[in-house]
Amino acid sequence: RTCDQLRCTACDFHVSLFNDYIWDQSCDYLFFRNNMPELSKLRAKMIKKKGARAYACQCSWRSIDELTDLQTEQQLRWVCGKH
Repeated sequence: RTCDQLRCTACDFHVSLFNDYIWDQSCDYLFFRNNMPELSKLRAKMIKKKGARAYACQCSWRSIDELTDLQTEQQLRWVCGKH
């Protein structure tokens, strides 16, 4: 179960999530910096994968396809944005 109101404390941006997608391996910092939050532009690097979820803000991104504790990833600065 994941908070749907995540916010990045590094770039102060809402973390978007996309069910049944993963990010292409070619994604980089500039891609997200230039294209967030425009879904029409992000789709260029999204790959359909049932059961997966793609997360991104302007400075970080993750593709998750199995149960994962995101709190263990030190480089992520994502926190609950409060409900």
